[in-house]
Amino acid sequence: MTLTRVDKDVDTLTLTLVADFTAPVERVWRLWADPRLLERWWGPPGFPATVEEHDLTPGGGVKYHMTGPEGEKYGGWWRISAVTPPTSLEFTDGFAGQDGKPDPEMPVTTVRVTLTGHEDGTRMELRSAFDTREQMERLVEMGMAEGMSQAVGQMDALLKD
Repeated sequence: MTLTRVDKDVDTLTLTLVADFTAPVERVWRLWADPRLLERWWGPPGFPATVEEHDLTPGGGVKYHMTGPEGEKYGGWWRISAVTPPTSLEFTDGFAGQDGKPDPEMPVTTVRVTLTGHEDGTRMELRSAFDTREQMERLVEMGMAEGMSQAVGQMDALLKD
């Protein structure tokens, strides 16, 4: 995988990660569509994900938690707004409390994943949009850009399986 770029655009309140893979679109799509594969890369190294619910249909969702090195759990959820397999997925992404319910104190983002095939494989654009500059700054300060870069960096090994 080549992480082509990570762009933080404060004017448009977006964080965009672009990566290129030497695998066809359908194989990259499976990393999103198969919950067991999603578990193996969603989250930075050392924080493996456990997917509890996985329904990639409009109105459906994903519920998961990541487990840290000391056993601490960090919950998250997606609410699916649009899906066009194998090329695009849109969802709202948020944090969950210990009870698994959305944490109203934490910001949410709107995420659009676009997979585009080309002669050498697939380009993935992962674009997160924020409601406010404060929300964007908070999540960037929490390490969102680095965490997503590290997570996406784990996809390449799965595409070789």
